[in-house]
Amino acid sequence: MYELHFAVPMAGAVLCTFNTRHDAAMVSALLKHSGAKVFFVESELLDVGRAALKRLAESNTATLPVLLTISDTDSDDYENLVKNAASQFDIRWPVSELDPITLNYTSGTTSRPKGVVYNHRGAYLNTIASVLAYDITTMPTYLWTVPMFHSNGWNLPWGVAMQGGTNVCLRRFTAKVIFDSIARHKVTHMGGAPTVLNMIVNAPAADRKPLPGPVRVMTGGAPPPPRVLFAMEEHGFVVYHMYGLTETYGPATVCTWMPEWDALPAEERAQLKARQGFHHIAMQDVDVKNPDTMKSVPYDGQMVGEVMFRGNTVMSGYYKDINATKESMAGGWLHTGDLAVRHPDGYIQLKDRGKDIIISGGENISSIEVESVIFSHPAVLEAAVVARPDDYWGETPCAFVKLKDSASATEAQIISFCRERLPHYMAPKTVVFEDLPKTSTGKTQKFVLREKARAMGSLTKTANS
Repeated sequence: MYELHFAVPMAGAVLCTFNTRHDAAMVSALLKHSGAKVFFVESELLDVGRAALKRLAESNTATLPVLLTISDTDSDDYENLVKNAASQFDIRWPVSELDPITLNYTSGTTSRPKGVVYNHRGAYLNTIASVLAYDITTMPTYLWTVPMFHSNGWNLPWGVAMQGGTNVCLRRFTAKVIFDSIARHKVTHMGGAPTVLNMIVNAPAADRKPLPGPVRVMTGGAPPPPRVLFAMEEHGFVVYHMYGLTETYGPATVCTWMPEWDALPAEERAQLKARQGFHHIAMQDVDVKNPDTMKSVPYDGQMVGEVMFRGNTVMSGYYKDINATKESMAGGWLHTGDLAVRHPDGYIQLKDRGKDIIISGGENISSIEVESVIFSHPAVLEAAVVARPDDYWGETPCAFVKLKDSASATEAQIISFCRERLPHYMAPKTVVFEDLPKTSTGKTQKFVLREKARAMGSLTKTANS
């Protein structure tokens, strides 16, 4: 997939990378929607690929894509194609820098994925911005834990090559594999969703190894809990917090670090680093606006609005979906659906996804804020908070919690812990202990949890219920 990030655009084609955890039905739907002409399938996923093609054939699609397999055997279609290709070839340059370079399907955490079109200009600019914001110096060694099908690996297939780097690719990883790889290859940079960071900081002592030097970690994809950021820095990692969407070519803002913050207590530093910050050098603008009036919210750290972007590193649009494109770009700004405040120093801080905000008794509750407190409980490994419908309050916070191995806590203990640290109306009224469902990019599938909470029914029983 790394090679294809260069080969496909150089052949004048558009690269479309699929999530490796999709089933045959979804792969078939995306093949049909994308109109793919060539279908590269790694041998481990060949059964899914063939089943997807079979479904596609049965749907009476006019032309099926050519299947090329990638494997470690001599019968590898891909390696044979490369081996037998002419050594000299002409690069098919784009006619316009706004021509499409990739088609990326959103992670599908909320609904059927949409196809996001990237152009050459946006990919080029965001690659440079990511390298600068993330301090990728020359000759880095980059450990891949961010999937390349996710916003083109946050632009880093191109960014690492641009800096003459070495790529360490993993088929799958655990905390032990991460520490072993860092030690063996002298890794200087890596990326990962907060889930990956959580895996690292909670690794058993036997799985850890001393770092050979500073390891810079770019995190994003979901707001990282301050406790996890604090623990990462204790382990010797240097964390860069960025924020963006598939629609912004991945990273779009960076929590720019101020030197004077170095003197602050560690907990306070972690709280500051958990903010989303400012737009990076290639993004024209970011703002927090009232979506109805399109007026900017005051810089008071209190008024909540919707995060919006505009600039060259905003998508060209959704493929074959002009209505969704117009809706998402209303007023000339990309509407993210993320709710945030703006602090007096200008830094943005996410409060929730629009659909994740919990309204209880007329009060808005930030699920991120509640999750951050639950995360700080010593027995908690992971937490996600969603709304549970309630006949009296409208909604109440419902927490889904996964405990650390050999740790214990009760529902009453978690609720009490939160009530000591939050206004009582914000503390969860329900705690469910279970593994959290995840997307392949490490995001918690909150829509699954919302369905579970909905199925529980009302916690409060009114006279009419």
